[in-house]
Amino acid sequence: MLDAILAADQAVLLFLQELRTPALTAVLRFFTHLGDSGAVWIALCVVLLLFRSTRRGGVELALSLAVTAILCNLVLKPIIARERPFLTMEELELIVPALTSYSFPSGHASSSMAAAMSLTLAYGRRGAWAFLPAGLIAFSRMYVGIHYPSDVLAGALLGCAVAWAVHGVWRRWERRKN
Repeated sequence: MLDAILAADQAVLLFLQELRTPALTAVLRFFTHLGDSGAVWIALCVVLLLFRSTRRGGVELALSLAVTAILCNLVLKPIIARERPFLTMEELELIVPALTSYSFPSGHASSSMAAAMSLTLAYGRRGAWAFLPAGLIAFSRMYVGIHYPSDVLAGALLGCAVAWAVHGVWRRWERRKN
């Protein structure tokens, strides 16, 4: 089964490589760098924490980002130790600087989807807009050749699950506190 997943991953990456155009590459490079170190989501978190009316959502976002980063980058990546696709597929052209960290799961996808899910749970439809940039950030990681599709899918699922769990725990804690 793992061989079938790897074959599908590689086929998707080679297909995406054939779709590259200068304009699309410029847009997706922008989005891939927008997600670097979760900076866009951290900046949004800081803004939300500044105002009393949005502070609770900002706290949930901060917790979701922190837990996701720990699970993804400090726990799962070192344990799974999956090499990045540009290291294993000589026909894949990398169009961003190479990374030395492991590939699975995608940190960009996990932080972006954790942020989007957290914002949606905290603010409903007003927060759901975040799935658009989050999805573009996640997709860009495959397009630029830095992640396999299964890395991105796993990262997205991890981020959503963490945000959902943080939201549930935070709400229970608030009810107990009051």
